[in-house]
Amino acid sequence: MKHKNRSAYDNRNLTLLVDFYELTMSNGYFRQGMRDQIAVYDMFFRKVPDEGGFAIMAGLEQVIEYLSNLRFSDDELAYLSDQDIFAPEFIDYLRNFEFRCDVWAIPEGTPIFPGEPIVRVRGPIIQAQLIETMILLTINHQSLIATKTNRICRAAQGRTILEFGTRRAQGYDAANYGARAAYIGGAGASANTWSDLRFGVPADGTMAHSWVQSFGSEYEAFAAYARTYPDRCSLLVDTYNTLKSGVPNAIKVAKEILEPMGKRLAGIRLDSGDIAYLSKKARRMLNEAGLNDCKIFASNSLDERIIRSLLIQNAEVDIFGVGEKLITAASSPVFGGVYKLVALIESDGSITPKIKLSDTFEKVTTPGFKDVWRLYEAGDNHPLADVLTLPHEFIEDNAPYEIFDPLEPSKRKTVTNFYAKKLLVPIFEKGELVYDAPDLESIRAFSKKQVSELWDEVTRLENPHQYYVDLSQGLWDLKTNMLREIRSYVQSIK
Repeated sequence: MKHKNRSAYDNRNLTLLVDFYELTMSNGYFRQGMRDQIAVYDMFFRKVPDEGGFAIMAGLEQVIEYLSNLRFSDDELAYLSDQDIFAPEFIDYLRNFEFRCDVWAIPEGTPIFPGEPIVRVRGPIIQAQLIETMILLTINHQSLIATKTNRICRAAQGRTILEFGTRRAQGYDAANYGARAAYIGGAGASANTWSDLRFGVPADGTMAHSWVQSFGSEYEAFAAYARTYPDRCSLLVDTYNTLKSGVPNAIKVAKEILEPMGKRLAGIRLDSGDIAYLSKKARRMLNEAGLNDCKIFASNSLDERIIRSLLIQNAEVDIFGVGEKLITAASSPVFGGVYKLVALIESDGSITPKIKLSDTFEKVTTPGFKDVWRLYEAGDNHPLADVLTLPHEFIEDNAPYEIFDPLEPSKRKTVTNFYAKKLLVPIFEKGELVYDAPDLESIRAFSKKQVSELWDEVTRLENPHQYYVDLSQGLWDLKTNMLREIRSYVQSIK
């Protein structure tokens, strides 16, 4: 795993960043003699934010860092001892804690869909239980921001998106790790300098209105900035009057200061007003001055819907700076990932599936130790569907394979011209890291390629086609039989 810089900020001990009930349950398992019971948990989510067609997996690198440093300090053990509800033997167990779980995950940047395991954990039940909160917290947040950013990038139709939300993020970690997730989702840079130092997310920015106000005139402010940064001079033109003052002064600086130095005006930024109207007027003024290569930036509470509207109006915007609506995913601010027990593994290796019921079938968990396969059309690499299988089941390339909707099993289709790929990859084996995590640039490029292979009907912003996550026949039979047995038992209770 490659990092540009590590700091004390990253080395915080986050072991007790858990819901308290993780500890009370773990203490209970310990006192019930279940410390060596092997359990299997799945993390999955039920709904794509913004009613989109897919989400983007992100945050795995931070999960790896957390699990690699999972240990209890003396201060934390003293705190737990003071609670008077934890057995002294349990505190001793935590004092000698060694992470021994197996962990699989879908790689960062991969398009993911509701209902499929995106992280799978197998190991001693206390350990698998304790890590629930941090897995959910980390994957939920970064997947949310990566997904939102990708929507915004798709709306921009190839134009650059800059993440400008640091000051509006909901806390330091949300700003820092949100910038990382936004870069995975397709943002070209971030205003967050820390994310450049730590992750290599390119930092970018120009000036605030205060710079312009700090000088005797707008022209003086622009001239001072141009002399200071002649190779990357972008000017904020809406402090006083965009078309009567800002753009003319930017052109004047380009002609009187930059061009005599052999430099070009890199860009102007619009941060208020009617962006569509102002950008078209500004573009005409710049072109008439021979500044056809000067980029127009736009900011001011943008999101994918506003950007799409601006482009429909033929706005002359080359780069969009998107702030609070990206970094907070304001229109759909929760990524509803959950972490559920799906099986217990007995000492003889046999698997006992576990299921959680609900009044609605789509909220019933899928039991058992499962694999996740993605079926691709041979030749063009478009994903056809994802299929969950039992561990002994194998999907053979090109061999006829029947897929069906688990909610409406009468909807069936036999596919033939395809190849299949398992999505979950090993991350930890018995607590040892076995995964060579790619660097951030590789993750970003991988995600771009993966999204490009999805059908347009899946990636459209409104009313996307439902991408199916199917169950194998064997897994569907297991699930429905367990449901039938449990419901029969419940009905028998008087």
